[in-house]
Amino acid sequence: MSTSYQTKRGCRGDSGRLSMPKTLLLLAFSFLLGLDVSAKGLRLSVAESEMFSVKMLTDQLVAPWALAYLAQSQSLLITEKAGKLFRFDLNSGTLSLITGVGAVQAHGQGGLMDIAISPDFSTSKLLYFSYAKQVSKGQFATSIASARLLQSATGWRLQSWRDLFVSQPASTSDKHFGSRIAFDTQGHLFFSIGDRGVRANAQKLSNHPGSILRLNLDGSVPADNPFVGLAGIEPAIYSYGHRNPQGLYYDREQQQLFAIEHGPRGGDEINRIEPGLNYGWPVISYGKEYWGPGSVGEGVAKEGMQQPLMYYTPSIAPSSLIFYQHSYFSQLKDSFLAGSLVLRHLNQIKFSGNYSDYKQWRWFKKARRRIRDIAVLSSGKIAIITDSGELQLISNSAQR
Repeated sequence: MSTSYQTKRGCRGDSGRLSMPKTLLLLAFSFLLGLDVSAKGLRLSVAESEMFSVKMLTDQLVAPWALAYLAQSQSLLITEKAGKLFRFDLNSGTLSLITGVGAVQAHGQGGLMDIAISPDFSTSKLLYFSYAKQVSKGQFATSIASARLLQSATGWRLQSWRDLFVSQPASTSDKHFGSRIAFDTQGHLFFSIGDRGVRANAQKLSNHPGSILRLNLDGSVPADNPFVGLAGIEPAIYSYGHRNPQGLYYDREQQQLFAIEHGPRGGDEINRIEPGLNYGWPVISYGKEYWGPGSVGEGVAKEGMQQPLMYYTPSIAPSSLIFYQHSYFSQLKDSFLAGSLVLRHLNQIKFSGNYSDYKQWRWFKKARRRIRDIAVLSSGKIAIITDSGELQLISNSAQR
């Protein structure tokens, strides 16, 4: 059954409530730090207000993680890390709970993470999810599941939740689960797994963490994966040497996969992903150690390891990656867009010269919002979710 949420669900701790003393304490600290916790939505600079208009669709979310646009029903599907799935109806403006999510338990940075709409959704009704699966007591693994999205007189629900792939090995670590999903045009699914907080994992081909994996839509391993048939290597691995990729985008025209990943202290990267290649972590990195000024690994380059298309120093903490191709926003056209968690803005990157050069813009810096995920509507408008629990719609101010 679908449940409508007409009132704000609010911020929740372990008890599900934020007490008045804690609220006052939060406001006091926010005042001292100069943070504006009362403002709603994305605050715009004067220049931004001439290009963009922002509308708050809902602020009722709690730790949202991923966003998917379902054009067939003019709705946005939103995951919450704790294991809930919601549908926001763009026509009616209502937020409703979708039942049928599998056994998801939030664990540190993991929980219910990405959601992706199957390329054949019009017939299959399939959605794909990445989530932190509890394999045994205290042991979690980044996993892929599918389920059918159905509508009935009583509302929207998932049917036949099914695990397609469970990464190995499971770990007690609560860090670096990844995990985004992308599809190519040949019936394959890509998804990313971070190193789970153990750096050496990313250079081990005998395990999945620190890799981008490629599967068939049913969860089986494609016969043409780069390491199929090689002893001691996990055949699902497509590329490796990744720290914690939380953005994936597949360019259908170029038939090319791109990823954005978290570096340590500096060294976030955008990479063009090729089969079988090593992207260097933790042997090479443009980041610094957390505990001091020293660089991570052996340096910034090494033979046999790939260089990023670009890197960020200092880190922006990238949370997502899309490519904007619509003419609705001329300023954003033909650019990558990435959400930023630490520097709290929408990052625009426009490459030129076969990715040999780029320009970068940073939008909505005044908003002070951790932008978690981004989706482009068929109209060209942009929807975003923030760690503040907000779903917002960005429109062209000239076409309101």
